[in-house]
Amino acid sequence: MTSRTRPAGTAVLAAVLLATATGCTGEGGGSGGSGPVAGTAAPGTGVPGTAGRPTAPSAAVGAASAPAGFTLVASGDVLPHDSVIRRAAEDSAGDGHDFRPMLSGVKSVVSGADLAICHMETVYGKKGGPYTGYPAFKSPPEVAAALRATGYDSCSTASNHTLDDGAAGLARTLDVLDAAGVRHAGSARTAEEAARPALMKAGGATVAQLAYTYDTNGHPLPEGQPWAVGLLDERRVIADARAARAAGADVVVVSVHWGTEWQTEPDERQLSLGRTLTASRTGTRPDVDLIIGTHAHVPQAYEKVNGTWVIYGMGDQIAGDMVDHRGAFDPRGNQGSIGRFTFAPPRSPGGRWEVTRAEFVPQWFDTGRGRVVNLGADAAGDPRRAGIRDTIRRVVLSRGAGEDGLVMGR
Repeated sequence: MTSRTRPAGTAVLAAVLLATATGCTGEGGGSGGSGPVAGTAAPGTGVPGTAGRPTAPSAAVGAASAPAGFTLVASGDVLPHDSVIRRAAEDSAGDGHDFRPMLSGVKSVVSGADLAICHMETVYGKKGGPYTGYPAFKSPPEVAAALRATGYDSCSTASNHTLDDGAAGLARTLDVLDAAGVRHAGSARTAEEAARPALMKAGGATVAQLAYTYDTNGHPLPEGQPWAVGLLDERRVIADARAARAAGADVVVVSVHWGTEWQTEPDERQLSLGRTLTASRTGTRPDVDLIIGTHAHVPQAYEKVNGTWVIYGMGDQIAGDMVDHRGAFDPRGNQGSIGRFTFAPPRSPGGRWEVTRAEFVPQWFDTGRGRVVNLGADAAGDPRRAGIRDTIRRVVLSRGAGEDGLVMGR
């Protein structure tokens, strides 16, 4: 990602194949494999991926029961620039860094879902620092605890910044996420880990998350570790999706770090890859059930393609004031959306889990306050917030998603 943020104190592959990534710039600068195998229980539960949420009562012995449906939410880039790191230090009252207040505005949305997925774009530095923003990010490891406290179950970790601190930074990040109880997909510490899909329970379904990035900003894969980062290739994605099905996945979610930065319209590679992935089928069932995109730094459209929802870009969830390729402050870099999808069980054995309700929740990172704002619930009576909300809504619906049932949520 190549967005730069203004200095403190001042108020893909088409991209993927056609452009050279220059790094998620921000603040005076800017902005696979699969995660661990199922079986690691979320804290307080016996089931991975349920985030400690209550489960439905068991059916009476001998009674037949249909599997329960579930809701899934997904959000955009977590990209701690220098100003974000300073804010988290202030919010900690002198004891490290606390990112929980930043995310508190969307906690009800995230924790209210059966399965919640984030995008952890950067890697974590060592405890105690030093921590850095653009161009080579090393974020405070306390981010992971805040993601878990907000309700996130899993994060994609494949981005153009995954190798900002080499293999050590990659491994450190996954270790910290593991310790916080947050699953991950898109980068791996071993070949065995890379070969296993991240499988999580949600309602009555087993959900697989796969994650890929168009590039690593020119950083080569660690020597002898070609599996360390999931690089975006449509044949690989389809093969991994089919392998996830074979491993027991009822629903396959693909996280993709792709697109052209600062472009609200999906580029041709996004459109082409979206068509290819959603058209791929094994028997009567699609291989991919949902595509969620990150990287562009601005909100992009949602679209139903071949019967499958695609979010081309959710925008940034957390980022400093952003400066675009022209060197100008661009407020779109702090705008985004959360996708929320309700899945219902198959109508017949072996059928597809269908999305019965599709929603987007507009969000905005208020850099002045250092807080994520849920604009679906908190924009009334504030002309500025209402204007940002309406801008996001226009982009999200720009490819006809409203006609396919997408609505704005709270």
